[in-house]
Amino acid sequence: MARRPPRASMHPSAVAETGTVGGAGSIIGAESRVATGARLAPYALVDSHCVVGERVIVGSHAVVHHHVTLGAGVQLGAHAVVHPHTTIGAGTVVGDHAVLGKPPRLRVGSAAASAEPLAGLWVGEDATIGAGAVVNAAAVIGHRTIVGDQSFVRERATIGSDSVVGRGSTVDCDVTVGDHVSIQTDVYVTARSVVEDHVFLGPGAVTTNDDRMGRALPAVDGESPALPLEGATIRRGARIGGRAVLVPGVEIGADAFVAAGAVVTKDVAPGRRVIGVPARDAGPVPEDDLLG
Repeated sequence: MARRPPRASMHPSAVAETGTVGGAGSIIGAESRVATGARLAPYALVDSHCVVGERVIVGSHAVVHHHVTLGAGVQLGAHAVVHPHTTIGAGTVVGDHAVLGKPPRLRVGSAAASAEPLAGLWVGEDATIGAGAVVNAAAVIGHRTIVGDQSFVRERATIGSDSVVGRGSTVDCDVTVGDHVSIQTDVYVTARSVVEDHVFLGPGAVTTNDDRMGRALPAVDGESPALPLEGATIRRGARIGGRAVLVPGVEIGADAFVAAGAVVTKDVAPGRRVIGVPARDAGPVPEDDLLG
């Protein structure tokens, strides 16, 4: 039987199933449905047209905007913000002060702009979004993937399942990251990059996508052409050492190894090691280190 949770303020059109608990000052908006066993901490807000699954915990002062779906067992930390049209899969844990589904605000003429409206953020089951992390609208986060504290995932980025984005790292817009990828602390994966399955990106590794570093191309008939941006392509099982830099458009072959601090200015063949500035070939990767 539906009822008003004790101490919660609930719109007459909302439904809270038996066993829902609402802390002092919590609010449930119009047409929302809160399943049994869900708990809203004091001053939590669930806006209109939301679906809140069984045993969900919405932390103190958390804000769940309209048209959000929270799967069973989701936990939202204190002061977390979930923007409209976000879907969070069952069992996912979201840290304090995280922001999910944030719409970007871009400068005029930004290369990250799209003519298409952004879809909502989708987060899979049993994922972890760390404290203070920001994940933009239209991103996809796979099952069991961890997005670390204070990290940033931008719009239209896709991260597969069982991957890790380390603390303070950025996965930029229009990036595809595969399954079982390990992105360590303070890594920058630039826009329009591809990172295939089982890749390792060491702490502080940097990819780039703009040879002109923001300088406009010469005007043609009075108009400057769009900058040709091309991120890195890192093939399955490749390993990139700490503080390595990949220049725009390079491809790192499957099972290749880039040493720490290397600056990669040209493609690296599959199964080869490179070292130095600029990076030079240092022989094959030992057979025992190949994924196969």
